[in-house]
Amino acid sequence: MFICAGESEQFEFAIPVGIGMTDVAINLTKLCLSEKPNFLFFVGTAGSYGDKKIFDIVESKTASNIENSFFNAGAYTPIDNMVSTAEDVSRETIVNSSNYITTDEDMSKAYLAKNIHVENMEYYAVLKVAQAFRIPVAGAFIVTNYCNAAAHKDFMDNHKEAMARLTAYIKNK
Repeated sequence: MFICAGESEQFEFAIPVGIGMTDVAINLTKLCLSEKPNFLFFVGTAGSYGDKKIFDIVESKTASNIENSFFNAGAYTPIDNMVSTAEDVSRETIVNSSNYITTDEDMSKAYLAKNIHVENMEYYAVLKVAQAFRIPVAGAFIVTNYCNAAAHKDFMDNHKEAMARLTAYIKNK
């Protein structure tokens, strides 16, 4: 089953499950209870912490949930903030999820130092729900922007072309 965030990120072949981790957790849980999918494949956009280029497409089975304040010792968490279904995490593009978009380039460097390359607001919740239901899961993401002060403007400028490219990528697979 293909799923996506929704609103401006809808695909004709995917079911929207919500924007941000909370909406995804609620809506995807409902979907899993009613539809009982055999496999989940999330498609969406991502911001790059610097190594991935605009319009790069990456696939992943690993997500983290790290907030920027983690890197300046402004917060801690008792939860396991990484989830993966990959056999070899060292080869994975780790997707960080937060309900906030990173706009500080210095923070981007901190994520890269932890081998985290892109951010997408929903993916961690997708993996956690899939894990709870024991459903195999993966995702594909297209980079629309860098995580810097121009993140939102670049996302808006690149969004239409990114959606077309990601749609073509999925249909060709």
